[in-house]
Amino acid sequence: AAAVLPNRFDVRAPEGQRDATRAALGVAAGERLVLQPTRAIPRKNVPAGIALARKLRATYWITGAAELGYDDELVALLDGAGIPTIHGWPEGTDPDRIEDAYAAADLVVLPSTWEGFGNPAIESAIYRRPLAIGSYPVGAELRARGFRWFDVHAPVPIAHFLAAPDSRVLEDNRAVAVRHFNLDDLPTELEGNLSLPFSWARHPW
Repeated sequence: AAAVLPNRFDVRAPEGQRDATRAALGVAAGERLVLQPTRAIPRKNVPAGIALARKLRATYWITGAAELGYDDELVALLDGAGIPTIHGWPEGTDPDRIEDAYAAADLVVLPSTWEGFGNPAIESAIYRRPLAIGSYPVGAELRARGFRWFDVHAPVPIAHFLAAPDSRVLEDNRAVAVRHFNLDDLPTELEGNLSLPFSWARHPW
């Protein structure tokens, strides 16, 4: 017998510092910021994230390091983006404060072609940010819980939402995250799934 317990998150995480973070990034008050809070490797599909930001006339920010020999390709992609781009955590920002990145963003993008889970999918909901997501199997499983996300390859609905945000969508997504991925619920679920038979529990080992 097996039980699957999905990743859990602190749904009571503090709000980040939007204005201070955007100032440190050099992003103006009326400028759109698209955040990709991932590493830079092939399966994270950086080109799709950049392409969406370009269509939205936004600044593109990818926070994670280039790995698996992706350094040169990332540099080429960012240099040829045709929009302002940011890589990593510039001076004045703190990589231990992911809440600041979400607070600064207007849109979160997770264009991955494959993920084991995809934490930004849940984090974006907790921090009340719209998400544009790629097509990967676990993402479809997460969406089935009731999330309302955008297709990373369909910029028009995203542009409409950014022009006139619907707070109900963001609150509904947050409610789904609290209902299904709340860290506070984990001890009870572990207790129910990992309880040992009485005879085994009393073994002198």
